[in-house]
Amino acid sequence: MSIAAPAADSVEADGDTLTRIQPDPETDARVRADDRGHVFHSWSAQALIDPLPVAAGQGATFWDYAGNAYLDFSSQLVNLNLGHQHPDLVQAIQRQAGRLATIQPSMANDVRGELARRIAEVAGDGFEKVFFTNGGADANENAVRMARLVTGRRKVLSMYRSYHGNTSTAIALTGDPRRWPNEPADGSVARFFGPYPYRSPFHSSSIEEETQRALAHLEQTIVLEGASTIAAIVIETIVGTNGVLVPPPGYLAGVRELCDRFGIVFIADEVMVGFGRVGEWFAFQAFDVEPDLITFAKGVNSGYVPLGGVVISDRIAAHFDTVAFPGGLTYSGHPLACAAGVATFEVFERDGILERVRDLGSRVVEPRLREIATRHPSVGDVRGMGLFWAIELVKDAGTREPLVPFNAGGTDAAPVTAVAAACKRDGVWPFTHFHRMHIAPPLVISEDDLVRGLDVIDRALSIADEHAAR
Repeated sequence: MSIAAPAADSVEADGDTLTRIQPDPETDARVRADDRGHVFHSWSAQALIDPLPVAAGQGATFWDYAGNAYLDFSSQLVNLNLGHQHPDLVQAIQRQAGRLATIQPSMANDVRGELARRIAEVAGDGFEKVFFTNGGADANENAVRMARLVTGRRKVLSMYRSYHGNTSTAIALTGDPRRWPNEPADGSVARFFGPYPYRSPFHSSSIEEETQRALAHLEQTIVLEGASTIAAIVIETIVGTNGVLVPPPGYLAGVRELCDRFGIVFIADEVMVGFGRVGEWFAFQAFDVEPDLITFAKGVNSGYVPLGGVVISDRIAAHFDTVAFPGGLTYSGHPLACAAGVATFEVFERDGILERVRDLGSRVVEPRLREIATRHPSVGDVRGMGLFWAIELVKDAGTREPLVPFNAGGTDAAPVTAVAAACKRDGVWPFTHFHRMHIAPPLVISEDDLVRGLDVIDRALSIADEHAAR
């Protein structure tokens, strides 16, 4: 039996027409039963979870079947850049499905070609080709494959604080604890410490010193691992899930210089921060640096249909002019996904999304978070760009002891779990990871909703304050 669309009506609030979902306990129970009976969820102990049945979404808001509305302050998995049910994206998919639902990747397709051209244009000079994948993990897999084939080397370097996906090489590249139970995977990966001024692994006393010491550490790692064995360095331009770590001035330029000096391919993982998240088409463009390969997914079409890819520098693309690239996917550049991607570009350009993100980030989010930090003893640091920020929670601002331990779970994570629960009760769905809260709403969120969400987080942090030294 199919499930009908939830009943809804419209209400007026502050001059805006908003959707209100009517409670539907019968459908809620049926969705829960099907999910718990048959869906095997990722990253979870199956008997210990209770997923929320979601009835509908619109813009920056989604509803459950009880009629509760939540501001989506995580953009789901930091992918819903243009929000829920954006009419332009929905219509683009509908039109494409009515004309040509799918075609194999070895054939030419109009929306696939147009999206590739548009992506190459915003990537900048020196990028003309795009290889499409189904998501971010296989984008990173294929970028590493390209680097290995071009250099004739095998080893890849990545950061400890990183996430690059859940396929074989991507999970080996990942630095966070999700890698641990998946080992051994690709054995040709070595890790290094990236810059983290608030918790400097190099005992730095200034931002400038952090850059200098982080680059010296990376150079030493290259030398000790054997520069002649290293195909690529993979870096999240701004580290995402593992902290919203914005690289200090000069760091990425220094990585570029090291790659050039040692003949190493620089891969920028832009899966989370690309396509407007920080107010740039690609985040590396805010740091005056140019990688060799750019991986993307998520925001390219807000995940309406799965899509990812690799933007390939001309130098690397030329290697495959007469040498076959040994890789491909049945759904590479799927027309429905690409149609939504083309529509994304049109919305960004028409509505000034990049400018909007920069404005809201600098005028609304940053000053509010810095003000929040002055009032809450549990807030050790705030950092970010555009509409991508982290609040780092601590037990003691002096010692910087995290509010919960690294990789905490169960009762150890209770203080942060309680903060998240308070946000949800107040109508905001937050993004938390270990001892941090991340701010990552859809880029189309209204300023009023953005302020309201920050107000909710401000109030919820009083719970964290109860566990912090004063």
